[in-house]
Amino acid sequence: MLSLFKTIYLFIQIAENYNLLKLVYMKAETISTELKAQFLRLYQIALADDNFSLLEAEVLYTWAEERGINKNILDEILLSSTGELEIPSTVENKIRYLYDFAIMAWADGEISSDEKATMKKFALKFGFEEENITDLTDYLLKSVKDGIELSTLLKELN
Repeated sequence: MLSLFKTIYLFIQIAENYNLLKLVYMKAETISTELKAQFLRLYQIALADDNFSLLEAEVLYTWAEERGINKNILDEILLSSTGELEIPSTVENKIRYLYDFAIMAWADGEISSDEKATMKKFALKFGFEEENITDLTDYLLKSVKDGIELSTLLKELN
Protein backbone atom coordinates (compact mmCIF):
# COMPACT_ATOMS: atom_id res chain seq x y z
CA MET A 1 0.00 0.00 0.00
CA LEU A 2 2.87 2.37 0.76
CA SER A 3 4.25 1.98 -2.75
CA LEU A 4 0.85 2.94 -4.20
CA PHE A 5 0.92 6.18 -2.18
CA LYS A 6 4.48 6.85 -3.33
CA THR A 7 3.43 6.24 -6.92
CA ILE A 8 0.48 8.60 -6.59
CA TYR A 9 2.70 11.19 -4.91
CA LEU A 10 5.29 10.95 -7.69
CA PHE A 11 2.55 11.15 -10.30
CA ILE A 12 1.21 14.34 -8.68
CA GLN A 13 4.73 15.82 -8.57
CA ILE A 14 5.28 15.05 -12.23
CA ALA A 15 1.89 16.49 -13.13
CA GLU A 16 2.63 19.67 -11.15
CA ASN A 17 6.01 20.01 -12.84
CA TYR A 18 4.40 19.50 -16.23
CA ASN A 19 1.86 22.23 -15.50
CA LEU A 20 4.63 24.51 -14.29
CA LEU A 21 6.54 23.94 -17.51
CA LYS A 22 3.35 24.46 -19.48
CA LEU A 23 2.77 27.78 -17.68
CA VAL A 24 6.33 28.89 -18.39
CA TYR A 25 5.86 27.99 -22.06
CA MET A 26 2.54 29.83 -22.20
CA LYS A 27 4.13 32.87 -20.54
CA ALA A 28 6.86 32.87 -23.20
CA GLU A 29 4.25 32.99 -25.92
CA THR A 30 2.40 35.89 -24.31
CA ILE A 31 5.37 38.23 -24.36
CA SER A 32 4.70 40.86 -26.98
CA THR A 33 7.01 41.27 -29.93
CA GLU A 34 7.52 44.86 -28.77
CA LEU A 35 8.79 43.67 -25.37
CA LYS A 36 11.06 41.09 -27.02
CA ALA A 37 12.42 43.81 -29.29
CA GLN A 38 13.10 46.09 -26.33
CA PHE A 39 14.98 43.33 -24.51
CA LEU A 40 17.09 42.52 -27.58
CA ARG A 41 17.94 46.19 -28.07
CA LEU A 42 18.96 46.46 -24.41
CA TYR A 43 21.18 43.46 -24.98
CA GLN A 44 22.70 45.18 -28.03
CA ILE A 45 23.45 48.27 -25.94
CA ALA A 46 25.14 46.06 -23.33
CA LEU A 47 27.33 44.50 -26.03
CA ALA A 48 28.11 47.76 -27.83
CA ASP A 49 31.35 48.36 -25.94
CA ASP A 50 32.52 44.74 -26.43
CA ASN A 51 32.49 44.27 -22.65
CA PHE A 52 29.35 42.55 -21.34
CA SER A 53 29.87 43.14 -17.63
CA LEU A 54 28.25 41.42 -14.68
CA LEU A 55 26.55 44.73 -13.84
CA GLU A 56 25.01 44.91 -17.31
CA ALA A 57 23.77 41.33 -17.02
CA GLU A 58 22.24 42.22 -13.66
CA VAL A 59 20.44 45.21 -15.17
CA LEU A 60 19.09 43.02 -17.99
CA TYR A 61 17.76 40.36 -15.63
CA THR A 62 16.32 42.95 -13.24
CA TRP A 63 14.59 44.68 -16.15
CA ALA A 64 13.09 41.38 -17.23
CA GLU A 65 12.09 40.37 -13.70
CA GLU A 66 10.26 43.69 -13.24
CA ARG A 67 8.19 42.76 -16.29
CA GLY A 68 7.48 39.20 -15.14
CA ILE A 69 9.94 37.53 -17.52
CA ASN A 70 12.09 34.74 -16.08
CA LYS A 71 15.62 33.69 -17.06
CA ASN A 72 14.46 30.72 -19.15
CA ILE A 73 12.27 32.98 -21.26
CA LEU A 74 15.15 35.43 -21.71
CA ASP A 75 17.36 32.61 -22.89
CA GLU A 76 14.65 31.54 -25.34
CA ILE A 77 14.34 35.09 -26.67
CA LEU A 78 18.10 35.33 -27.19
CA LEU A 79 18.32 31.98 -28.94
CA SER A 80 15.20 32.14 -31.10
CA SER A 81 14.81 35.76 -32.17
CA THR A 82 15.64 36.60 -35.75
CA GLY A 83 14.55 39.17 -38.28
CA GLU A 84 13.46 42.78 -37.99
CA LEU A 85 12.67 44.08 -34.52
CA GLU A 86 9.41 45.90 -33.87
CA ILE A 87 9.59 49.68 -33.47
CA PRO A 88 7.74 51.20 -30.50
CA SER A 89 4.59 52.89 -31.76
CA THR A 90 4.20 55.91 -29.46
CA VAL A 91 6.60 58.72 -28.66
CA GLU A 92 6.23 57.90 -24.96
CA ASN A 93 7.28 54.27 -25.54
CA LYS A 94 10.18 55.41 -27.71
CA ILE A 95 11.39 57.63 -24.86
CA ARG A 96 10.86 54.75 -22.38
CA TYR A 97 12.99 52.46 -24.52
CA LEU A 98 15.74 55.02 -24.95
CA TYR A 99 15.66 55.71 -21.20
CA ASP A 100 16.09 51.96 -20.55
CA PHE A 101 18.98 51.99 -23.03
CA ALA A 102 20.60 54.82 -21.07
CA ILE A 103 20.24 52.78 -17.85
CA MET A 104 21.90 49.85 -19.57
CA ALA A 105 24.68 52.03 -20.95
CA TRP A 106 25.42 53.36 -17.44
CA ALA A 107 25.27 49.90 -15.83
CA ASP A 108 29.05 49.54 -15.76
CA GLY A 109 29.57 53.13 -14.61
CA GLU A 110 30.80 54.56 -17.89
CA ILE A 111 29.53 55.38 -21.35
CA SER A 112 31.58 54.19 -24.31
CA SER A 113 31.44 55.88 -27.69
CA ASP A 114 30.02 52.62 -29.09
CA GLU A 115 27.15 52.63 -26.56
CA LYS A 116 26.39 56.25 -27.37
CA ALA A 117 26.50 55.53 -31.12
CA THR A 118 24.15 52.56 -30.66
CA MET A 119 21.69 54.72 -28.72
CA LYS A 120 21.80 57.31 -31.50
CA LYS A 121 21.20 54.59 -34.08
CA PHE A 122 18.09 53.43 -32.21
CA ALA A 123 16.82 57.00 -31.76
CA LEU A 124 17.13 57.49 -35.52
CA LYS A 125 15.46 54.15 -36.20
CA PHE A 126 12.60 55.16 -33.85
CA GLY A 127 11.91 58.14 -36.12
CA PHE A 128 13.41 61.04 -34.20
CA GLU A 129 14.75 63.89 -36.32
CA GLU A 130 18.44 63.45 -37.08
CA GLU A 131 19.31 66.98 -35.95
CA ASN A 132 17.80 66.25 -32.48
CA ILE A 133 19.35 62.86 -31.84
CA THR A 134 22.60 63.99 -30.19
CA ASP A 135 20.74 66.34 -27.83
CA LEU A 136 18.13 63.67 -27.05
CA THR A 137 20.62 60.92 -26.25
CA ASP A 138 22.83 63.29 -24.24
CA TYR A 139 19.77 64.45 -22.29
CA LEU A 140 18.66 60.89 -21.53
CA LEU A 141 22.16 59.78 -20.53
CA LYS A 142 22.55 62.81 -18.25
CA SER A 143 19.07 62.23 -16.76
CA VAL A 144 19.91 58.64 -15.86
CA LYS A 145 23.30 59.67 -14.45
CA ASP A 146 21.60 62.38 -12.35
CA GLY A 147 18.98 59.90 -11.08
CA ILE A 148 16.01 61.59 -12.74
CA GLU A 149 13.08 59.16 -12.79
CA LEU A 150 11.43 58.27 -16.09
CA SER A 151 8.05 59.61 -14.90
CA THR A 152 9.61 63.02 -14.18
CA LEU A 153 11.33 63.01 -17.53
CA LEU A 154 8.11 62.15 -19.38
CA LYS A 155 6.30 65.01 -17.61
CA GLU A 156 9.06 67.42 -18.69
CA LEU A 157 8.78 66.30 -22.28
CA ASN A 158 4.99 66.64 -22.45
